[in-house]
Amino acid sequence: MAGRHVHDVRRFLARSLDGETGDGLVRAARAVVAGLGDPCRLAPLVRELADGAGDPAGCALLSYRHVLGFDKLLLIDGGPRHMLRAHVWHPGRDTREDIHNHRSPLASFVVRGALGMELYEPVAPAAPAAPPGAGPGVDAAWFRESLAGAEGDWLLEPAGGARLRLTQSAQYAAGSGYALPPHVLHRAWCASAGPAVTLFLETGAGRLRYTDVFTGPGAEHSPADLSGRAVTKKPLEVNDYLAELSTLAELLG
Repeated sequence: MAGRHVHDVRRFLARSLDGETGDGLVRAARAVVAGLGDPCRLAPLVRELADGAGDPAGCALLSYRHVLGFDKLLLIDGGPRHMLRAHVWHPGRDTREDIHNHRSPLASFVVRGALGMELYEPVAPAAPAAPPGAGPGVDAAWFRESLAGAEGDWLLEPAGGARLRLTQSAQYAAGSGYALPPHVLHRAWCASAGPAVTLFLETGAGRLRYTDVFTGPGAEHSPADLSGRAVTKKPLEVNDYLAELSTLAELLG
């Protein structure tokens, strides 16, 4: 059964996002996570979920230790329209995501700690010199990642080589955030001495069938080792999911 905070957040998501498209949806998503990411508003929601409100069994099935280096905890499952999650990033793992995009518009708000992020763009081999402030091009292996099977396991298929150029590097402290259209290539990592917590929203009904994933030579966890086969997700058990929410509530104070 949904508690008061769960009910209020569901209504807020629907009121703020339904009917928005394109750039308007990206802007609305950013405003939503900024509003819900206030610890005074987020902590009561997380505590209520940790006590069993909402759909703990369903959310646990879509919560796991993500291969890109963070713990992914689904808070509100809005079906095909929007998914509100908490991402917990741990320091000391020396892990940066592979460069990738998403299936739908996203917004992220740093609730605790700090997050580093880089934006990239593809460049042709004969592309002109990088504009001032942009990084040089780097070679990368290109994979297309789709979801396979009833459990939504990751399936990585090689798509050839690519050359990418760094266009922006930023660090987001608690109280700041960003929103991106689905096609934007990026990667993020924990940039604080302690755990970082971000409130993350994926939204929009028209989702891409696959995402692009890029990795350079020598990457610690290369998709090349996994290409052509499904990578099994390991969802949390309900008790573990509720325990993670309790720990998150403590982090939020």
